[in-house]
Amino acid sequence: MANRPLIGITGRRKRGDQLVGNLDILADFPVDLYYADYGRGVLEAGGIPVHLPLDVDPRDLVPRLDGIVLTGGADVDPGRYGHQPLTDAFPPEPLRDDHECAVLDAAYTDDLPVAGICRGLQIVNVHAGGTLHQDVPSHAGFAEPTTTEWHGVGFEADSVLGGIYGTGQQVNSLHHQTVNQIGDELRVTARSDDGSVEGLEHSSRPVVAVQWHPEMLPGRATDPLFAWLVEAASSGATKRSALG
Repeated sequence: MANRPLIGITGRRKRGDQLVGNLDILADFPVDLYYADYGRGVLEAGGIPVHLPLDVDPRDLVPRLDGIVLTGGADVDPGRYGHQPLTDAFPPEPLRDDHECAVLDAAYTDDLPVAGICRGLQIVNVHAGGTLHQDVPSHAGFAEPTTTEWHGVGFEADSVLGGIYGTGQQVNSLHHQTVNQIGDELRVTARSDDGSVEGLEHSSRPVVAVQWHPEMLPGRATDPLFAWLVEAASSGATKRSALG
């Protein structure tokens, strides 16, 4: 693919002493990271993954990109949607919350395509004014292999997800929170067998988010979500190039 699009990937910050096998003298040093499978999904779809450092203002970096992946991770701070915390299973990371909301602001300004995955779906919803159910144990398949097809998902026919995945499929489940109230200008386009929200799309922007982890499933190399993102990013990059 000529002029492969640049896809920004968000991550999280850990301390050196949280990395197994790290040197003791590096215990206090910060480490920015994300799981490589997100980048591999982008690469396999034809894009080039670009890490979005937490110390860089998204307004300076995002306009140089062609698309965004919002990755999984810790719980979104419930204070962001006006609730008190009900669980400390995966403590919030306020710096990351701030950064990813700023990434979304910048992406929306430039109308870049965004794919949200797991926590990525939740931050899209909270950023839009929505709320979350803070603990849904029936979806927390943390003791199973990441390739386990935990439950079925059905897609709305008149949606991006329905167009790329079809009527339904089996997915993994590595989350303990789900969408409660839907954020402004978002629509539910996928639900699990128990009715929980598994897919959100923006009504007027190229934003598609899923609650499962396609990057961890065996079909990652041909997964439709990564293909959609890279294709949308390529189209946008071509238009911007033509405009100068």
